[in-house]
Amino acid sequence: MAGLIIDIYNIITYAISIYSILLVIYILMSWVPASRETKFGIVLGKIAEPYLGFFRKFIPPLGMIDISPIVALFALNLISRGIGQVFLLILKSAY
Repeated sequence: MAGLIIDIYNIITYAISIYSILLVIYILMSWVPASRETKFGIVLGKIAEPYLGFFRKFIPPLGMIDISPIVALFALNLISRGIGQVFLLILKSAY
């Protein structure tokens, strides 16, 4: 039972890590505008924009600087840590 819980936790944290890396790549692609118009940029935009768009609704850009991706990555990190704590509580209560 504990092995299954740990495997599920590892899969979830691995997925969040991959998503974080994809977000960073997408954010860095904004420095080269033509890169977002490639096939890879379009696919990456479809993956990243729904999550980033949620934060852009609430956090307006400061002049030419958009800080919403920083907040989005911070929130994703907090979510990952929260999931870790939940799985730790599940493991403690199971044994």
